[in-house]
Amino acid sequence: MGDAVQLLALVVSAAVVAAAARRLGASAPLVLVVAGLLASFVPGVPDYSLDPEVVLIGLLPPLLYAAALRTSLVDVRANRQALGILAVGAVIFTTVVVGLVVWAVVPGMSLAAGFALGAVVAPPDAVAATTIARRVGMPRRIVSILEGESLVNDATALVALRTAAGAITAAAAVTIWSVAGDFALAAAGGIAVGLVMAVVLGAARKRVQDPVLDTTLSLLAPFLAYLPAEAIHASGVLAVVVTGLLLGHKSPMLQSAASRLSEQTNWATVQFVLENAVFLLIGLQVAEVVRNARNGDLTDVELAGICLAVLGTTVLARVVWVFAATAFYKYGPRRLRDHAWAWEHATLVSWAGMRGVVTLAAAFVLPAVTPQRDVLVLAAFAVVGGTLLVQGTTLPWLVRRLGLPGPDPAEDALEEAALLSRATRAGLARLEEMRGETDDQQVLDRLEERTKSRADAAWERLGSAHGGETPSQTYRRMRQEMLHAERNVVLEARASGKVDDEILRDVLNVLDTEESLLDRLADKGIEVERELVARDDRMVACDHLRDSSSAVRPITPGGCEECLRDGTRWVHLRLCLQCGHVGCCDSSPERHSTGHFEETRHPVIRSFEPAEAWRWCFVDDRLG
Repeated sequence: MGDAVQLLALVVSAAVVAAAARRLGASAPLVLVVAGLLASFVPGVPDYSLDPEVVLIGLLPPLLYAAALRTSLVDVRANRQALGILAVGAVIFTTVVVGLVVWAVVPGMSLAAGFALGAVVAPPDAVAATTIARRVGMPRRIVSILEGESLVNDATALVALRTAAGAITAAAAVTIWSVAGDFALAAAGGIAVGLVMAVVLGAARKRVQDPVLDTTLSLLAPFLAYLPAEAIHASGVLAVVVTGLLLGHKSPMLQSAASRLSEQTNWATVQFVLENAVFLLIGLQVAEVVRNARNGDLTDVELAGICLAVLGTTVLARVVWVFAATAFYKYGPRRLRDHAWAWEHATLVSWAGMRGVVTLAAAFVLPAVTPQRDVLVLAAFAVVGGTLLVQGTTLPWLVRRLGLPGPDPAEDALEEAALLSRATRAGLARLEEMRGETDDQQVLDRLEERTKSRADAAWERLGSAHGGETPSQTYRRMRQEMLHAERNVVLEARASGKVDDEILRDVLNVLDTEESLLDRLADKGIEVERELVARDDRMVACDHLRDSSSAVRPITPGGCEECLRDGTRWVHLRLCLQCGHVGCCDSSPERHSTGHFEETRHPVIRSFEPAEAWRWCFVDDRLG
C-alpha cells in the first residue's frame, strides 16, 4: 500500500508542478528538477532509487515512440546530414573528450570508466530542448533537427556505454574493430527490427477498426520493437524510433480517423505523465546521490571541481563540434556549401544541449566495479541539472538576441487555408463524379455546403471581419449554445432513469464529438504584424501567378463592387489582378470574387485586406 501511495503522490506532484510551470511560462523540466531537489531535503520524503532497467525498458521505449509518432519522416529525411553530424558525430566526440577529461581529473580513474561517463552525458534530451524551443518560438527547422537528433543519439550513446562497460568489467577485449562491429550490429539490427515490426504492426492495424484495440496495439508497439532488438544485441532505441516514424507516417492509410484521434490523445497523456515524473525523480534522487559521493575519499571541494569540469567539458564539446562542422560545410567543398547552416542556427543548436532521462538511466547502468562510481553518478546528475539551469534559462534570451524568426501563425493559417481549399475542390470534384439522377438534391447541396464551409472557416481566420463576427464565428457561438441546450435534455433524461445508459452514452458521444470539432476550429486570434505573403520557399508558383501584375488599380476601393451596388454584406475582399475588380470572398453570402472568375476567367486574385498581400490562382489552386 505504501508503494502505491508513493507512486500516486509522485504522479500527482509531477502533474501539479508541470501545470504550474506551464501557467507561469517557465521551463517545466527545470522547475520539476528544482522541485524534486527541494523536496528531497524535506523530512519524511522517502529516498527514491530508480532501477535502471525500469527506465531503459519501462520508460525510454514509450517516450521515444511518442516522440517518433509526432516527428515528421519527411523532415528526418530532409535533415539527415544534420542528424548524422549531431546524433553520431557529436555524441562520439563528446564521449571521447569527456572521457579524457574525467580520466585526467578524477583520482584512480581508468580510461574506460571515463569513456563510460562520456557516453552517459553525451546525448542531449529533446524533451527539455524542444519544450523551451516551442515556447520561445525557435525556428521550426531547428526544432525538427533537435527532435530528430534525440531520436537517434540515444542509440549511439548506449552502444558506446555498452562497449565501455565491457572494458571496465574486462568481459571483452575492446579494439577499434570491435567497437565498429558493435555499432554496425546495433544500427543495422535496430533498423531491421524496426522495419519488420512496422510492417507487421501496420498489417495488423489495417485490419483493426475498433479504436480501443488499435490503441492497445499502439501501446504495445514500443515494447514489441525494443525487446526483440535488445535480445539480439541490436539497438532497441533505433528499433523503436524506426517503428514509430513509419507507423506515424503511414497512419492516415492504416488507421481510421477515430483510431488516430484516440492514439494522439492517449500518447499525449502517457508522454506528459512519464516525462514529468522522470524529471521530478531526477531532483528527488539528488540528495541520496550527493550523500553516496561524499562517503568516498574526495573532499566537497574536489567533488564540486569534478562536477564543474565534467559539466563545462560537456557543454563546450558540443559547441566546438557544431561550430567546427558548420565551418567545414561553409568553407569546405563546393557541394557542401549549399547545405551549410547560418552561424545563428549553429549557435542555437550548439547551446540547445540540455540532458535528461537517458543520462539519468545510463548513469545507474555503470557497472558496480567502476572506479569512483558514486562520483561519476554525481557528475552525471550535475550535467543534467547544470545544463537545464544554465542552458535552459539562457536559451530563450539567446533566441531573442539572435533575432531568428520563429513560426508565424499568420503564415501557417494562410498555408492551412490554401491546402484546405485544394482538398475541398478535390472533394467537390469527386462529388460531381458520383452525382446521379436518382440522388436527392438536398443531400448533395448539404454535402457541398458542409465541405465548402470548412475551407471558408480557414480563410476567415485571416483578415478582419466587416461588421463584427465572421460567419464561422457566428456559427460556432450559436452551435455551442445549441449543443449546451441539447446536452441538458440528455442529462435530464439520464436523471429520470427512464432511458438505457448505453443509449445515453451514445447520444452524449455524438454531441461531444461535434463540440470537439468546434473547439478545433476556434479562432486562434491571429495578428498580422507585417504584410502577409506566401512563403517563397514553400510555394511553387504557376504560370498565372508568375505572369500576373501586382500594380492594378481597384475599380471600387471602398468595397465589393456588386455588394456596394446591391446593398449586400461582405466578409473579406479580393482584388482581381487582371482588371481591378473588387469582389467578396467565398465566406460572403454572394461570393462575388469567385463569380467574377467564373464569368471572366481572370485567373489570379489578391487579398484586398489590410496587411495582406497573398495571391491565389483559381485555375491551378495555387497560393502565391
